[in-house]
Amino acid sequence: MISYWEKTQFLKYDLIVVGGGIVGLFTALEFLNNHPNSKIAVFDKGVFPDGASTKNAGFACFGSLSELVEDSFLLNDKELLELVKKRVTGLELLRKTLGDKTIDFHQHGGNELYFSPNDKLLNQINRFNELLKPIFKKQVFFLKKNFIENFGFSKQHIESLIHCPFEGQINTGKTIYSLQNKVRELGGTLYTNTNVDKIITRGKRNRVIVKNNQNEIHFESNFLAICTNAFAKKWFPKEDINPGRGMVLITKPIKDLKIKGCFHYDKGFNYFRNINQRIMIGGGRNIDFQKEETTQHGINSKIKKKLINDLEDFIIPNQKFQIDMEWSGIMAFGKTKMPIVKSVSEGVAIGVRIGGMGMAIGSIVGKKTYEHLNT
Repeated sequence: MISYWEKTQFLKYDLIVVGGGIVGLFTALEFLNNHPNSKIAVFDKGVFPDGASTKNAGFACFGSLSELVEDSFLLNDKELLELVKKRVTGLELLRKTLGDKTIDFHQHGGNELYFSPNDKLLNQINRFNELLKPIFKKQVFFLKKNFIENFGFSKQHIESLIHCPFEGQINTGKTIYSLQNKVRELGGTLYTNTNVDKIITRGKRNRVIVKNNQNEIHFESNFLAICTNAFAKKWFPKEDINPGRGMVLITKPIKDLKIKGCFHYDKGFNYFRNINQRIMIGGGRNIDFQKEETTQHGINSKIKKKLINDLEDFIIPNQKFQIDMEWSGIMAFGKTKMPIVKSVSEGVAIGVRIGGMGMAIGSIVGKKTYEHLNT
Protein backbone atom coordinates (compact mmCIF):
# COMPACT_ATOMS: atom_id res chain seq x y z
CA MET A 1 0.00 0.00 0.00
CA ILE A 2 1.18 3.49 -0.83
CA SER A 3 -0.25 6.88 0.04
CA TYR A 4 -1.50 9.68 -2.19
CA TRP A 5 1.62 11.68 -1.27
CA GLU A 6 3.93 8.83 -2.19
CA LYS A 7 2.10 8.26 -5.47
CA THR A 8 2.42 11.91 -6.52
CA GLN A 9 6.02 12.51 -5.40
CA PHE A 10 8.04 9.29 -5.34
CA LEU A 11 7.08 7.15 -8.34
CA LYS A 12 8.06 9.10 -11.49
CA TYR A 13 11.59 10.03 -12.57
CA ASP A 14 13.58 11.27 -15.54
CA LEU A 15 16.11 8.47 -14.95
CA ILE A 16 16.11 5.32 -12.86
CA VAL A 17 19.41 3.53 -12.33
CA VAL A 18 19.20 -0.07 -11.17
CA GLY A 19 22.45 -0.80 -9.30
CA GLY A 20 24.04 1.50 -6.74
CA GLY A 21 27.71 0.53 -7.10
CA ILE A 22 30.43 2.50 -8.84
CA VAL A 23 28.98 2.06 -12.35
CA GLY A 24 25.45 3.03 -11.34
CA LEU A 25 26.60 6.04 -9.33
CA PHE A 26 28.78 7.34 -12.16
CA THR A 27 25.90 6.86 -14.61
CA ALA A 28 23.69 8.91 -12.29
CA LEU A 29 26.41 11.53 -11.83
CA GLU A 30 26.90 11.95 -15.60
CA PHE A 31 23.15 12.33 -16.10
CA LEU A 32 22.88 14.97 -13.36
CA ASN A 33 25.91 16.87 -14.63
CA ASN A 34 24.39 17.03 -18.12
CA HIS A 35 20.78 17.52 -17.02
CA PRO A 36 21.00 19.72 -13.90
CA ASN A 37 17.45 19.88 -12.51
CA SER A 38 16.42 16.36 -13.50
CA LYS A 39 14.78 13.94 -11.13
CA ILE A 40 16.62 10.63 -10.78
CA ALA A 41 16.59 7.58 -8.51
CA VAL A 42 19.25 4.92 -7.91
CA PHE A 43 18.10 1.52 -6.61
CA ASP A 44 20.26 -1.11 -4.93
CA LYS A 45 19.04 -4.33 -3.39
CA GLY A 46 21.54 -4.20 -0.52
CA VAL A 47 21.78 -1.86 2.43
CA PHE A 48 25.23 -1.23 0.97
CA PRO A 49 26.06 -1.87 -2.73
CA ASP A 50 25.36 -5.58 -3.08
CA GLY A 51 27.95 -6.52 -5.72
CA ALA A 52 31.61 -5.77 -5.11
CA SER A 53 31.97 -1.97 -5.06
CA THR A 54 32.38 -1.83 -1.28
CA LYS A 55 33.46 -5.44 -0.87
CA ASN A 56 36.70 -5.50 -2.89
CA ALA A 57 40.28 -5.04 -1.71
CA GLY A 58 40.70 -1.46 -2.92
CA PHE A 59 43.19 -1.96 -5.76
CA ALA A 60 43.73 0.93 -8.17
CA CYS A 61 45.31 -1.26 -10.85
CA PHE A 62 45.05 -2.07 -14.56
CA GLY A 63 46.23 -5.71 -14.59
CA SER A 64 49.40 -7.54 -13.57
CA LEU A 65 51.80 -8.90 -16.17
CA SER A 66 50.53 -12.47 -15.98
CA GLU A 67 46.91 -11.26 -16.22
CA LEU A 68 47.74 -9.33 -19.38
CA VAL A 69 49.54 -12.38 -20.79
CA GLU A 70 46.38 -14.44 -20.19
CA ASP A 71 44.18 -11.73 -21.71
CA SER A 72 46.39 -11.67 -24.81
CA PHE A 73 45.28 -15.23 -25.64
CA LEU A 74 41.72 -13.95 -26.11
CA LEU A 75 42.30 -10.38 -27.31
CA ASN A 76 44.56 -9.06 -30.06
CA ASP A 77 47.08 -6.34 -29.23
CA LYS A 78 44.74 -3.53 -30.28
CA GLU A 79 41.89 -4.85 -28.14
CA LEU A 80 44.17 -5.46 -25.16
CA LEU A 81 45.58 -1.95 -25.40
CA GLU A 82 42.03 -0.58 -25.54
CA LEU A 83 41.10 -2.54 -22.39
CA VAL A 84 44.13 -1.29 -20.45
CA LYS A 85 43.47 2.26 -21.62
CA LYS A 86 39.89 2.06 -20.33
CA ARG A 87 41.20 1.00 -16.91
CA VAL A 88 43.85 3.72 -16.79
CA THR A 89 41.42 6.40 -18.00
CA GLY A 90 38.82 5.16 -15.52
CA LEU A 91 41.21 5.54 -12.59
CA GLU A 92 42.12 9.04 -13.79
CA LEU A 93 38.43 9.98 -13.99
CA LEU A 94 37.76 8.56 -10.50
CA ARG A 95 40.67 10.51 -9.02
CA LYS A 96 39.69 13.71 -10.84
CA THR A 97 36.04 13.42 -9.79
CA LEU A 98 36.63 12.82 -6.08
CA GLY A 99 40.25 13.82 -5.39
CA ASP A 100 43.09 11.64 -4.10
CA LYS A 101 42.62 12.72 -0.49
CA THR A 102 38.93 11.85 -0.53
CA ILE A 103 39.47 8.31 -1.82
CA ASP A 104 42.67 7.83 0.21
CA PHE A 105 44.72 7.14 -2.92
CA HIS A 106 48.35 6.04 -2.45
CA GLN A 107 50.55 5.08 -5.37
CA HIS A 108 52.89 2.62 -3.64
CA GLY A 109 53.13 0.50 -6.79
CA GLY A 110 52.15 -3.05 -7.58
CA ASN A 111 54.13 -6.29 -7.41
CA GLU A 112 53.58 -9.75 -8.84
CA LEU A 113 55.01 -12.89 -7.24
CA TYR A 114 56.31 -15.87 -9.25
CA PHE A 115 56.95 -19.21 -7.56
CA SER A 116 59.00 -21.14 -10.14
CA PRO A 117 61.66 -20.28 -12.71
CA ASN A 118 60.13 -18.69 -15.80
CA ASP A 119 62.44 -18.60 -18.80
CA LYS A 120 60.00 -16.42 -20.74
CA LEU A 121 59.62 -13.78 -18.02
CA LEU A 122 62.09 -11.25 -19.43
CA ASN A 123 60.63 -11.68 -22.91
CA GLN A 124 57.14 -11.04 -21.53
CA ILE A 125 58.35 -7.96 -19.64
CA ASN A 126 59.93 -6.55 -22.79
CA ARG A 127 56.94 -7.36 -24.99
CA PHE A 128 54.36 -5.74 -22.70
CA ASN A 129 56.54 -2.75 -21.89
CA GLU A 130 56.69 -2.09 -25.62
CA LEU A 131 52.96 -2.74 -26.08
CA LEU A 132 51.96 -0.38 -23.25
CA LYS A 133 54.35 2.43 -24.22
CA PRO A 134 51.63 4.46 -26.04
CA ILE A 135 49.66 4.67 -22.77
CA PHE A 136 52.34 5.13 -20.10
CA LYS A 137 55.20 6.62 -22.15
CA LYS A 138 57.56 4.86 -19.73
CA GLN A 139 58.62 1.36 -18.76
CA VAL A 140 55.81 -0.35 -16.85
CA PHE A 141 57.23 -3.65 -15.54
CA PHE A 142 60.59 -4.21 -13.80
CA LEU A 143 62.19 -7.40 -12.50
CA LYS A 144 63.01 -6.71 -8.82
CA LYS A 145 64.22 -9.87 -7.08
CA ASN A 146 65.66 -7.86 -4.18
CA PHE A 147 62.11 -6.79 -3.23
CA ILE A 148 61.40 -10.36 -2.11
CA GLU A 149 63.61 -9.93 0.94
CA ASN A 150 62.72 -6.24 1.39
CA PHE A 151 59.04 -7.13 1.89
CA GLY A 152 59.85 -10.05 4.19
CA PHE A 153 58.57 -12.77 1.85
CA SER A 154 59.86 -16.34 1.88
CA LYS A 155 62.76 -16.69 -0.58
CA GLN A 156 62.23 -20.45 -0.46
CA HIS A 157 58.84 -20.10 -2.11
CA ILE A 158 59.15 -16.99 -4.29
CA GLU A 159 61.48 -17.17 -7.27
CA SER A 160 60.90 -13.76 -8.90
CA LEU A 161 59.06 -10.48 -8.35
CA ILE A 162 57.92 -7.99 -10.99
CA HIS A 163 57.33 -4.41 -9.90
CA CYS A 164 54.98 -1.86 -11.52
CA PRO A 165 55.23 1.74 -10.23
CA PHE A 166 51.85 2.81 -11.66
CA GLU A 167 49.54 0.84 -9.37
CA GLY A 168 47.89 2.35 -6.31
CA GLN A 169 45.54 1.69 -3.42
CA ILE A 170 42.23 3.33 -2.57
CA ASN A 171 39.69 3.18 0.24
CA THR A 172 36.58 1.90 -1.53
CA GLY A 173 34.33 2.67 1.43
CA LYS A 174 35.29 6.36 1.26
CA THR A 175 35.05 6.25 -2.54
CA ILE A 176 31.46 4.97 -2.73
CA TYR A 177 30.33 7.09 0.24
CA SER A 178 31.68 10.21 -1.52
CA LEU A 179 30.05 9.26 -4.82
CA GLN A 180 26.72 8.79 -3.03
CA ASN A 181 27.07 12.24 -1.48
CA LYS A 182 27.83 13.79 -4.88
CA VAL A 183 24.71 12.23 -6.40
CA ARG A 184 22.61 13.47 -3.46
CA GLU A 185 24.11 16.99 -3.65
CA LEU A 186 22.99 17.21 -7.28
CA GLY A 187 19.45 16.18 -6.36
CA GLY A 188 19.54 12.40 -6.89
CA THR A 189 17.66 9.99 -4.63
CA LEU A 190 19.24 6.73 -3.44
CA TYR A 191 17.06 3.79 -2.44
CA THR A 192 18.83 0.94 -0.65
CA ASN A 193 17.55 -2.48 0.41
CA THR A 194 15.30 -2.23 -2.65
CA ASN A 195 14.48 -5.47 -4.45
CA VAL A 196 13.81 -4.80 -8.15
CA ASP A 197 11.63 -7.68 -9.31
CA LYS A 198 10.71 -6.73 -12.87
CA ILE A 199 11.80 -4.28 -15.54
CA ILE A 200 9.40 -3.38 -18.36
CA THR A 201 10.64 -1.24 -21.25
CA ARG A 202 8.00 0.10 -23.61
CA GLY A 203 8.58 3.19 -25.69
CA LYS A 204 9.68 6.22 -23.73
CA ARG A 205 8.09 5.12 -20.47
CA ASN A 206 9.92 2.45 -18.51
CA ARG A 207 8.56 0.66 -15.50
CA VAL A 208 10.60 -0.72 -12.63
CA ILE A 209 8.63 -2.93 -10.27
CA VAL A 210 9.94 -3.21 -6.72
CA LYS A 211 8.81 -5.86 -4.27
CA ASN A 212 8.22 -4.55 -0.77
CA ASN A 213 7.07 -7.26 1.62
CA GLN A 214 3.98 -8.64 -0.16
CA ASN A 215 3.38 -5.48 -2.19
CA GLU A 216 4.57 -4.31 -5.60
CA ILE A 217 5.53 -0.68 -6.13
CA HIS A 218 5.55 0.52 -9.75
CA PHE A 219 8.11 3.21 -10.58
CA GLU A 220 8.28 4.96 -13.97
CA SER A 221 11.06 6.77 -15.83
CA ASN A 222 11.89 8.31 -19.21
CA PHE A 223 15.37 6.77 -19.13
CA LEU A 224 16.59 3.57 -17.54
CA ALA A 225 20.12 2.28 -16.84
CA ILE A 226 20.83 -1.25 -15.63
CA CYS A 227 24.18 -1.37 -13.82
CA THR A 228 23.88 -4.48 -11.68
CA ASN A 229 26.92 -6.33 -13.09
CA ALA A 230 26.45 -10.10 -12.47
CA PHE A 231 22.85 -9.63 -11.29
CA ALA A 232 21.90 -8.24 -14.74
CA LYS A 233 21.65 -11.83 -16.00
CA LYS A 234 18.18 -11.90 -14.44
CA TRP A 235 16.90 -9.45 -17.05
CA PHE A 236 19.33 -10.24 -19.89
CA PRO A 237 19.67 -14.04 -19.87
CA LYS A 238 21.20 -14.17 -23.37
CA GLU A 239 24.13 -11.90 -22.48
CA ASP A 240 27.53 -13.43 -21.74
CA ILE A 241 27.45 -12.61 -18.03
CA ASN A 242 28.73 -15.11 -15.47
CA PRO A 243 28.92 -14.38 -11.74
CA GLY A 244 32.17 -14.81 -9.84
CA ARG A 245 32.30 -14.60 -6.06
CA GLY A 246 35.46 -13.26 -4.48
CA MET A 247 36.49 -13.67 -0.84
CA VAL A 248 38.45 -11.12 1.17
CA LEU A 249 40.07 -11.55 4.60
CA ILE A 250 41.77 -8.93 6.74
CA THR A 251 44.15 -9.55 9.62
CA LYS A 252 44.37 -7.72 12.90
CA PRO A 253 47.24 -5.19 13.04
CA ILE A 254 50.67 -6.83 12.64
CA LYS A 255 53.70 -5.37 14.37
CA ASP A 256 56.55 -4.23 12.08
CA LEU A 257 54.70 -5.17 8.89
CA LYS A 258 57.07 -4.81 5.94
CA ILE A 259 54.76 -5.10 2.95
CA LYS A 260 53.67 -1.88 1.27
CA GLY A 261 51.70 -1.69 -1.96
CA CYS A 262 49.53 -4.01 -4.02
CA PHE A 263 50.53 -7.63 -4.66
CA HIS A 264 49.29 -10.26 -7.12
CA TYR A 265 50.02 -13.93 -7.75
CA ASP A 266 48.55 -16.94 -9.59
CA LYS A 267 47.71 -14.91 -12.73
CA GLY A 268 45.95 -12.26 -10.71
CA PHE A 269 43.50 -14.65 -9.07
CA ASN A 270 45.08 -13.92 -5.68
CA TYR A 271 46.02 -10.55 -4.26
CA PHE A 272 46.89 -8.76 -1.04
CA ARG A 273 47.84 -5.32 0.22
CA ASN A 274 48.72 -3.39 3.36
CA ILE A 275 46.24 -1.16 5.17
CA ASN A 276 46.61 0.30 8.66
CA GLN A 277 49.33 -2.21 9.63
CA ARG A 278 47.07 -5.05 8.49
CA ILE A 279 47.11 -7.37 5.48
CA MET A 280 44.01 -7.55 3.32
CA ILE A 281 44.08 -10.68 1.17
CA GLY A 282 41.57 -12.06 -1.31
CA GLY A 283 40.82 -14.11 -4.39
CA GLY A 284 41.29 -17.83 -4.92
CA ARG A 285 38.30 -18.40 -7.23
CA ASN A 286 40.56 -20.47 -9.46
CA ILE A 287 40.76 -23.33 -6.97
CA ASP A 288 36.96 -23.80 -6.89
CA PHE A 289 35.48 -22.13 -9.99
CA GLN A 290 32.23 -24.07 -10.03
CA LYS A 291 31.26 -23.26 -6.46
CA GLU A 292 32.24 -19.60 -6.88
CA GLU A 293 30.03 -19.06 -9.94
CA THR A 294 27.24 -17.79 -7.72
CA THR A 295 25.38 -14.59 -6.86
CA GLN A 296 25.07 -15.69 -3.23
CA HIS A 297 27.45 -14.16 -0.70
CA GLY A 298 29.33 -16.58 1.52
CA ILE A 299 32.69 -17.98 2.59
CA ASN A 300 34.28 -20.93 0.80
CA SER A 301 36.20 -22.86 3.49
CA LYS A 302 38.54 -24.40 0.89
CA ILE A 303 39.59 -20.98 -0.41
CA LYS A 304 39.82 -19.48 3.07
CA LYS A 305 42.20 -22.25 4.14
CA LYS A 306 44.37 -21.61 1.05
CA LEU A 307 44.59 -17.86 1.71
CA ILE A 308 45.56 -18.41 5.35
CA ASN A 309 48.17 -20.97 4.30
CA ASP A 310 49.62 -18.47 1.84
CA LEU A 311 49.97 -15.91 4.61
CA GLU A 312 51.78 -18.47 6.76
CA ASP A 313 53.94 -20.00 4.03
CA PHE A 314 55.37 -17.07 2.08
CA ILE A 315 53.70 -13.68 2.76
CA ILE A 316 54.51 -13.28 6.47
CA PRO A 317 56.40 -16.51 7.31
CA ASN A 318 57.36 -17.07 10.95
CA GLN A 319 55.11 -14.21 12.01
CA LYS A 320 51.99 -14.59 14.11
CA PHE A 321 48.71 -13.10 12.88
CA GLN A 322 44.98 -13.31 13.49
CA ILE A 323 42.13 -12.94 11.01
CA ASP A 324 39.88 -10.07 12.07
CA MET A 325 37.13 -10.03 9.39
CA GLU A 326 36.00 -11.95 6.31
CA TRP A 327 33.46 -11.18 3.58
CA SER A 328 32.66 -11.77 -0.09
CA GLY A 329 31.80 -9.70 -3.15
CA ILE A 330 30.05 -10.67 -6.39
CA MET A 331 31.76 -9.85 -9.70
CA ALA A 332 30.84 -10.60 -13.33
CA PHE A 333 32.91 -12.21 -16.07
CA GLY A 334 32.57 -13.34 -19.67
CA LYS A 335 34.65 -14.87 -22.45
CA THR A 336 36.76 -11.71 -22.46
CA LYS A 337 37.24 -8.94 -19.90
CA MET A 338 35.69 -6.29 -22.13
CA PRO A 339 32.69 -4.76 -20.34
CA ILE A 340 29.22 -4.84 -21.89
CA VAL A 341 28.01 -1.27 -22.45
CA LYS A 342 25.23 -0.69 -24.95
CA SER A 343 21.74 0.58 -25.68
CA VAL A 344 19.12 -2.15 -25.45
CA SER A 345 16.09 -0.07 -26.51
CA GLU A 346 15.08 3.57 -26.76
CA GLY A 347 16.27 5.35 -23.61
CA VAL A 348 17.49 2.12 -22.01
CA ALA A 349 21.16 1.13 -21.59
CA ILE A 350 23.20 -1.43 -19.68
CA GLY A 351 26.70 -1.14 -18.23
CA VAL A 352 27.78 -4.50 -16.79
CA ARG A 353 30.40 -7.28 -16.72
CA ILE A 354 33.36 -5.30 -15.46
CA GLY A 355 35.55 -8.36 -14.91
CA GLY A 356 36.88 -7.86 -11.41
CA MET A 357 38.30 -4.42 -12.28
CA GLY A 358 35.39 -2.33 -11.04
CA MET A 359 37.32 0.39 -9.23
CA ALA A 360 39.54 0.89 -12.28
CA ILE A 361 36.97 0.77 -15.03
CA GLY A 362 33.69 1.54 -13.24
CA SER A 363 33.77 5.30 -13.76
CA ILE A 364 34.31 5.00 -17.52
CA VAL A 365 31.66 2.29 -17.84
CA GLY A 366 29.22 4.56 -15.98
CA LYS A 367 30.04 7.50 -18.23
CA LYS A 368 29.62 5.38 -21.38
CA THR A 369 26.36 3.90 -20.04
CA TYR A 370 24.99 7.44 -19.75
CA GLU A 371 26.06 8.17 -23.35
CA HIS A 372 24.20 5.04 -24.54
CA LEU A 373 20.96 6.39 -23.06
CA ASN A 374 20.91 8.79 -26.05
CA THR A 375 19.56 11.66 -23.99
